[in-house]
Amino acid sequence: MKREIRKVVLAYSGGLDTSVIVRWLKNKYGCDVIGYNANLGIAEPNRDLERRLRAAGGAKLVIEDIRREFLEEYCFLSMRAGAVYEGKYLLATSLSRPLIAKKLVEIARREKADAVAHGCTGKGNDQVRFEITTKALAPDLEVLAPVREWEFKTRDDEIAYARRFGIPVTATKKIPYSYDRNLWGISIECGPLEDPYHEPPEDAFVITTSPERAPVKSEVVTIGFDRGRPSSINGKKMDPVALVERLTALGARHGIGRVDLVENRLVGIKSREVYEQPASTILYAAYRELSSMVLDRDTVHLMPALSDRYAQLVYDGFWFTPLREALDAFFGKFAAFVTGDVRLRLYRGSAIPIGRRARRALYQEKLATYGAADVFDQSASVGFIKILGLPVEVRARMRRAGK
Repeated sequence: MKREIRKVVLAYSGGLDTSVIVRWLKNKYGCDVIGYNANLGIAEPNRDLERRLRAAGGAKLVIEDIRREFLEEYCFLSMRAGAVYEGKYLLATSLSRPLIAKKLVEIARREKADAVAHGCTGKGNDQVRFEITTKALAPDLEVLAPVREWEFKTRDDEIAYARRFGIPVTATKKIPYSYDRNLWGISIECGPLEDPYHEPPEDAFVITTSPERAPVKSEVVTIGFDRGRPSSINGKKMDPVALVERLTALGARHGIGRVDLVENRLVGIKSREVYEQPASTILYAAYRELSSMVLDRDTVHLMPALSDRYAQLVYDGFWFTPLREALDAFFGKFAAFVTGDVRLRLYRGSAIPIGRRARRALYQEKLATYGAADVFDQSASVGFIKILGLPVEVRARMRRAGK
């Protein structure tokens, strides 16, 4: 039996769903509702959010700029792990959910709330991410998911409810797409995208230029890394937020980072998702190139399996787990060597690495060269190949002997 709900902290976007949730929670539980809005890259005017929350019956609005924490403690860790879900998705929305849920828990503790709430549907991934994070950090808190249980069947039902209680409805024309946007990327779904055979309409995209319409002239950008963290663009030191914003603008102009993916959701259904991820696409490419200069062969060959596991953990909502922390320790060990610069050519949808240099590079030109500076002892290869190929040779001799 659930305990009495007197105060709830709601992940509040200011949109129709979460504004209706404020009033619905008050009507159902008679509780105070505190809204929490996280600035992860796109911030609405505070007054507008406050006005909507108050009109819906909310008691208080908490707004935080958590962009830097999001990049440094979530996105950059995922980047150095090489985490890509199903070969394409760089996890922008997935990475934001555990951070938002963590903040909900922190505010709930501070405000002595009984529960946290979210506006996720019952067939999406985000409900799992919010709720597993809450279980990991505050198993005593209730998690309320009104959209899974309320009486509204359509958006029109919600609009009618909002108007009944004087909640401002800002949208007069329904946008066919559903968006989730932060500094690391944009997730786009619904509307015409639900037919996976049809090309995504151009009006679905928010920031990126179509590669066909991108500049004919390419652009070269140099990204600097310091112990695994991106730190500069074209030699200019930048803080994480400014750096990612700059790469977003550069990549978007050149049509970089568009992804069209039919992915496997957590709840067992397939969903067609379209993503825009220009900055993260560029950073992943740059980090991978710099890593190739400093990591030994065995580590390079092991990493893909661990990268896939890391991506699965993030996608499934298991950020606050010992396994994810252990994998971070692994990738962090090697990130300490990733200091240097990577040059990339941005051109019509592609970020092409064209140069890389690292402070602690294992690449040695005097060993790799075929020129006069070569110091490699080629005669050593005779014994090396003999020992390496000995098991193959023995098997072949046994086969010839009929044994």
